[in-house]
Amino acid sequence: MTAAQNPLTPSPFSMHASSFDLPTPARALAVGAHPDDVDFGCGATLAKWAADGCEVHIVVCTDGSKGTWDPTTDQTELVATRRREQSEAAARLGATGEVAFLGQVDGELDSDLETRKQLAYWIRRTQPETVLGHDPWKRYRLHPDHRHAGLLTTDAIVAARDPLFFPDLGVRHHRPDQLLLFEADEPDHVELVGDHLETKVKALLAHESQFESTMGSRDDPELVEFAKRVERKAIEAGRAAGVGPAEVYKLIGDL
Repeated sequence: MTAAQNPLTPSPFSMHASSFDLPTPARALAVGAHPDDVDFGCGATLAKWAADGCEVHIVVCTDGSKGTWDPTTDQTELVATRRREQSEAAARLGATGEVAFLGQVDGELDSDLETRKQLAYWIRRTQPETVLGHDPWKRYRLHPDHRHAGLLTTDAIVAARDPLFFPDLGVRHHRPDQLLLFEADEPDHVELVGDHLETKVKALLAHESQFESTMGSRDDPELVEFAKRVERKAIEAGRAAGVGPAEVYKLIGDL
C-alpha cells in the first residue's frame, strides 16, 4: 500500500479555521465513492450528529467490486459483502436514515449526467440540511472514483436545488444549507469529535473485507494499531486548528 492509497496517511495542509461545530442538522447526507469512504472521511462527525438526533443518510456511488488484492476473488460475492459491511457500519454510527448504493462499477465511476441525476434524486428524497462528500479539487489525487464522487456531489446539489433540473424525478427540489468536503487540502471548518472516535473505529471495523487492503491490518495487534492511527489523525487535525481531536472540512455555505 502506498501513502497515496492510505486514507489515514497524515498529509500536511494549511488550517485557517473560520468555523467550528455546526449546529446539529435535522438531516445529513454523506456521499462516498466506495463502501467505507464515508466512515473514513466523516464517520465521527456523523456519529456525533446521530447521537444528537440527526437523521443520517449515506449514498455509496460504486459497488466496491475491486476492493481486494486477491485477483481470484468472486466479485459478485465481494459486492454483496461490501453492501452488508456498509449497512452494518452505518448502524454502528447510529445512522437512522437510508443507505443507498448507486451501483456504478468500482474504478469506472464518471461524473456523467445520468449518475448526477441519480444522486440529485437522493438529495431531493432525503432533504438534507448538510451534505458531506469528497473534495473533488484535492491536489494530486490519483483515484478517479474519489474525484468523480466529489464532482457528482457538487453537481447534484445544483441539480437538486433547481426545479427545472430533472423534473421527471417526481421529487420536490431541495436546497441544502451547507456542504462539507472531506479530504480537503485547505480545510476551514472543524468538527470536534473526541467523544466519537471510538464509534468511528467501530464503524470502520465493520468493513472486514478491507482489513488487509485498506487498513493494513491482518490480526488483532494490527487492528489495535489501526485504531490508534485513526485517533492520531484526528488529534493532528485538531492540533492544526488549536483544538482537540477533530475532523476537518472545506465548508461551502452558499448553495
